[in-house]
Amino acid sequence: MAPAAARDVPLIQSLLRRWRRTPPTVDETLWQDMRRGCPWLHALDGAREQRLRELAAYFLQRKTITPVAGLELDAGQRLLLAALCCLPLLEFGRDGLHGWSELVVYPEAFRVRRSHLDAAGVLHEWDDELIGEAWDSGPLLLSWADVQADIADPQAGFCVAVHEMAHKIDVLDGALDGTPPLPRDWQRQWARDFQHSYDAFCARVDAGHETAIDVYAAEAPEEFFAVVTEYHFSAPRLLEREMPAVAAHLHRFYGPSPFAAATQIP
Repeated sequence: MAPAAARDVPLIQSLLRRWRRTPPTVDETLWQDMRRGCPWLHALDGAREQRLRELAAYFLQRKTITPVAGLELDAGQRLLLAALCCLPLLEFGRDGLHGWSELVVYPEAFRVRRSHLDAAGVLHEWDDELIGEAWDSGPLLLSWADVQADIADPQAGFCVAVHEMAHKIDVLDGALDGTPPLPRDWQRQWARDFQHSYDAFCARVDAGHETAIDVYAAEAPEEFFAVVTEYHFSAPRLLEREMPAVAAHLHRFYGPSPFAAATQIP
C-alpha cells in the first residue's frame, strides 16, 4: 500500500482524533431491556444511571468477555455483566478498569488448582471451588449462576461481580491490601478505621460469635474490603449498623448505595 500523501496526513490525524473522542454508546432498547432485570439500576437516580451506562459502554469497548465451558451470553447478558462490574466505579471512574483486559464467565462455580511451598520445602496442592476470582494483572473470573443468584436476591449482602471488582480497584496502587488508591490523608484515616474494624471482626469470628457480616471477611484485609463492598451495594443499612466507620468510608469512596433508602434485612 502506498504511503499517504503529505496533504492527506492532517486529514487522517483529524479523523483519528475524532474517532478517539467519540464515546462508546449502548443501544437504548438493549439498555432498557437489561435495566428491567437489574435491581441495582432501578434504584439509581437518573444522573448516576447515565454515568453507569457510559462506564458499561466503555467496559464493552475495552474488555473481552469470554464465556467458557459451553456457556453462551447474548448482548443483553454481556451488558448486564459490564454494568455490574462498573457499579463500584460510579465515583472512581473508568481508571478503575486499568490493568486487565478480559472477563471470563463460567456457567457455575469452577475449580482452580492451588499450590503452596511451605517452610520445610514441601509442596502442597489442592483444588478450590470458586464463584469468582480476580487475578492481579490478569482476567476477572465470574460464575454466571452466582451472578444470577445475586440478582434474584439483591439485598442479601452479596454481589460477586462487585466483590471481584473491589479486588481490581484495590490492586491499582500496586498492593492487594484492602486499601484502594486514595489521597494520603484519607488513606491514613481509611487504614486506621479499616484495621480497627477488621481486628474487631476477626476477634468475634475467632471467639465463635455470630456475625451479621459474612465470616469470609475475616480471611484477610483484602477480603474484608471486598466483602464490605458487597454490603455497601446490597445491604448498606446493615453495614452502617455493624461497622459505621467502614460504611462512611465506602459511602465517600463509592457514592451512595443504590439501596441506601430501601428496606434492608434486619
